[in-house]
Amino acid sequence: MHFKENFDIPEEIVYLNSPSNGLLPKETKAWRMVWDKEFFDTQGSFRDQQPEFIADVKETVAKFFHSEIKSTFLIPNFSFGYSTLIDLLPRHYSYLVLTDEYPSLQYPIVNRRLKHTVIKPEEHVEQAIEQAIDEYNPDVFIVSIVQYITGLKIDLEFIQRLKRRNPSLLIIADGTQFLGTEPFNFKQSGIDALAGSGYKWLLSGYGNGFLLMSDGLTRRLQNILSDVPLPKVAMWKHKGILNTFFEPGHQETLSHGTLKQSLLKLEELGLENIQQHIQQVTQEAYQLLAERNLLLPEIKEREVRSSLINIQVDPQLYDQLTKAGAICFPRGTGIRIGIHLYNDISDVHRLIEIIDKLR
Repeated sequence: MHFKENFDIPEEIVYLNSPSNGLLPKETKAWRMVWDKEFFDTQGSFRDQQPEFIADVKETVAKFFHSEIKSTFLIPNFSFGYSTLIDLLPRHYSYLVLTDEYPSLQYPIVNRRLKHTVIKPEEHVEQAIEQAIDEYNPDVFIVSIVQYITGLKIDLEFIQRLKRRNPSLLIIADGTQFLGTEPFNFKQSGIDALAGSGYKWLLSGYGNGFLLMSDGLTRRLQNILSDVPLPKVAMWKHKGILNTFFEPGHQETLSHGTLKQSLLKLEELGLENIQQHIQQVTQEAYQLLAERNLLLPEIKEREVRSSLINIQVDPQLYDQLTKAGAICFPRGTGIRIGIHLYNDISDVHRLIEIIDKLR
């Protein structure tokens, strides 16, 4: 399908930097311009409709990811929602985490001096996770579905099996580098809490995010907070106890509205279609990079792969790559790219041609 026509991408550019910042669809950008103008119209009524507008965004998010509205929270970014959640859990809980995780996922358990075990992600990472859970018996497993440096993707069927085998284990996931690339059903995932920011693969710019929670975790937190009185002030009397933590202040309409518009656009294009397109383009990239021995060893033989790829070329080639029109980013031991719906096979061929010339 021709998804690229929905985005403003100059012909001389190969945009492969979705893991850093996804592009806004043309329709979403047009909506932002109209909304901002009407919102600040002195004679307009948009500002007074903020609560209803935010409720509508939340309904869109819950429908898109198949979560319960009452357990869906709109947050400014992943980091805020996740850190707030960690602070609500008992201090004695122990955690399992992968090495080199996203700092906003890993560091909050470090700076809070929480007990945790770190294991190294490798080709057979799911087996390593299972062994570590059997050995260390953590209360919480925290993980990015797609690792931000290597692109290693956790098998989502494994997460379901892990939860069935360990029903009392809390599974908290960062979906920022994953959501927007394929259909996802939160209720069926086995994940207890999933948070994400919208500015990468969800094509929604900065300042918006969401936290989805399972019924089990929602009840657990409500029990922990059962002795806290609910707010009685008129403007907060509609809030549940968890809303007072995750949605304590004003929620910016332009940012969250942008998220809604991009979710509607992804829904219109069809997540199944998007997934099929990304897989086709990504498969071409993996094949050509494997032929040149430019894949990470722990990724090369995995069956479950993401569309975030760390190409094993010298990171110092970054400036030359960008000058040649390949928009990417240096991470770890190589150059990180992301293949999204606005990329096609011609983009992959242009990138490979640039790399071949620079090596």
